[in-house]
Amino acid sequence: MSTKFQQLAIAALAVAATPAVWAEKDPYLWLENVDGDRAIEWVKEQNAETQSTLAESDLYKSLYADALAALSSKDRLPEITQKGDWLYENHHSEKNPRGLYRRIQADKFDRGNDQWETVLDIDALSRTEDKKWVFKGMDCQDKAQTRCLVALSEGGGDAVELREFNARDKKFVKDGFFSPMAKQSAVWIDADHLLIASARGEDAATDSGYARKAKIWRRGEPLAKAEVLLEVPKLSAWLSPDAVGSGDQRTIILNEGLDFWHSRTFAYRDNKTLPLALPQTAVIKGALGDSLVVMLNEDWKVGGKQWPLGSLVLVSLDALIEGSPRVSALVTPNEHEVVESVAVSEAGVLVTMLDDVKGRAYFYRRDDKGFKKIPVTFPDNGKLVIATYNDESGNAYLTWENFVTPPSLYHYRADSDKLDRIMVQSPTFDGSKFKIEQYFAKSADGTRVPYFAVMAKDIELDSDNPTHIFSYGGFRNALLPSYSGSYEPLNGAYGKLWLERGGVFVLANIRGGGEYGPSWHAAALRENRIKSYEDFEAVAEDLIARRITRPQRLSIEGRSNGGLLVGASMVRRPDLFNAVICGVPLLDMKRYHKLLAGASWMGEYGNPDTDDWKFIKQYSPYQNLKRGVEYPSIFFFTSTRDDRVHPGHARKMAARMKAMGQHVEYFENLEGGHKGSATNEQLAHRVALMYTHLWKALERNDQSEALSAGH
Repeated sequence: MSTKFQQLAIAALAVAATPAVWAEKDPYLWLENVDGDRAIEWVKEQNAETQSTLAESDLYKSLYADALAALSSKDRLPEITQKGDWLYENHHSEKNPRGLYRRIQADKFDRGNDQWETVLDIDALSRTEDKKWVFKGMDCQDKAQTRCLVALSEGGGDAVELREFNARDKKFVKDGFFSPMAKQSAVWIDADHLLIASARGEDAATDSGYARKAKIWRRGEPLAKAEVLLEVPKLSAWLSPDAVGSGDQRTIILNEGLDFWHSRTFAYRDNKTLPLALPQTAVIKGALGDSLVVMLNEDWKVGGKQWPLGSLVLVSLDALIEGSPRVSALVTPNEHEVVESVAVSEAGVLVTMLDDVKGRAYFYRRDDKGFKKIPVTFPDNGKLVIATYNDESGNAYLTWENFVTPPSLYHYRADSDKLDRIMVQSPTFDGSKFKIEQYFAKSADGTRVPYFAVMAKDIELDSDNPTHIFSYGGFRNALLPSYSGSYEPLNGAYGKLWLERGGVFVLANIRGGGEYGPSWHAAALRENRIKSYEDFEAVAEDLIARRITRPQRLSIEGRSNGGLLVGASMVRRPDLFNAVICGVPLLDMKRYHKLLAGASWMGEYGNPDTDDWKFIKQYSPYQNLKRGVEYPSIFFFTSTRDDRVHPGHARKMAARMKAMGQHVEYFENLEGGHKGSATNEQLAHRVALMYTHLWKALERNDQSEALSAGH
């Protein structure tokens, strides 16, 4: 071990033994002023410095070209959404970087026809209105799709503008429904009424920044005068309307988020809200006939019988309203399985499941004896996703991919149980050179933690392979074997930027995620958060023990909650890693609940204004930074327009680390929302910056090791 890493190891032990929490007044609080002149000037200075140190190199230019080529691949699978007989997608290209919202009839698409018709040109709209619009979706009330609501975000944040749109005539409806920019959502009640929850206006938002009032909005009347149907306390996380089922069985529901994991649910009938007798952790996945399809995230005892967590059950809607639930089983996973996604149609229920983090699919069709379980066979060891489906016929489009195989699009016909592969995407790198291994690391408490490693088939286990770990570990999100590597839609870019240049890529399925269902997530909630970090460290140590890599050649990456993960891991174990990518992160856990949507996550992390701070302070990265410790080289990225995770987290951490003399590089996109980018060009730029940082950090360390060995 080099002198540098010996010193880091000693420092890490000191940090673990006596965590010194930063108690002085925060000198960087001014960086929380998102659009403040001083803060924006600081951001511009950091971006200019990063441009100079990273983006002007030949390495960056090569990485950028590879990234943009992958992201702009002309035969990339369309991200389709089915509305009636039509398939829609927002198509990005060099000519339309913001998107061309277009459609094609489903039967023509299945036959290979590629004659799409343009519905809305987002780039043209942006030019006409001089705003950087990002398309966020469209919901239609009628089968002809003449009464639709289009959601548009300026800059890509969660706040959207709602406008009524005629998709048949391809025009916004004059004097139609219009709601200005806000965190909001709405569903159609009928042709002339919406049920809308908007955070815009006086006293309209919860402490988390989401809507707290639901209104019945009649066509032609001002939204401000619309009747308030339901109002929830400001301490609640949100109030959101939704609709499940179709046709005569369509049901409108309202969800009051008490926190991120607990909610009260109401049915809307005859201008009234009727509470449903569901567990507060249950999630409604759809409606089948006169019953709701419900996912259980805790055991539920009803009528003397216990339904286990992780189950998918049918519950009579009328009985829920009456307060006496009637429940029947649909899916009961075993200890290795977890329900991943659910598509409910009049024909039955399509379910994708994870079996030791590998995708499976089944269609459940009702017959005289209950439900018949029909396997839908896909290749093994891959990521399986329901892209979209027809809520009447049950026909569905699914994608399958893995780390080295580009996505294929399949069409499943529910009436005949026939599966056809209708589209295959071209590879963006040569996957035949690499193999995928699944290993299990042993965490501090003995838990077996799975992870995937993608590496060259002829790899030498000499502890010298540059290795990059991506993970998340929170909010019940499962990380799957994706062609993008991470959950970002990178279309194999990491293959060119990392694998083909000699790197090993690792996806760590640590606790806090959903890889093994609700219990895998609950194991790392609140006071047990540290178990996520122990799992992550165990994966790193297992890679070292297998002689795949060593700390000097090991880098880590996480976004959002994953940004908190890598920030905490870096502070806890600076000896274990050499480079860090920390994206749109939470880092100041003393103030996270006071910033943007942070209050809604107290069910995940705890409330730092209470005794919960005793366990939160043990890992909060911003407070636990120590002078005299050499931390890994770190690259922060965020977005000025992220209205979910405040950019102040990344700004303050970067500023403080720079003041301590650490090696920090920082990039803040002026738009992009929580995704961090709004166009392929913006995403390619940021990804190229990230990998330039990683490769330069490894090269720097190799040089310093050689100098140490020479002495």
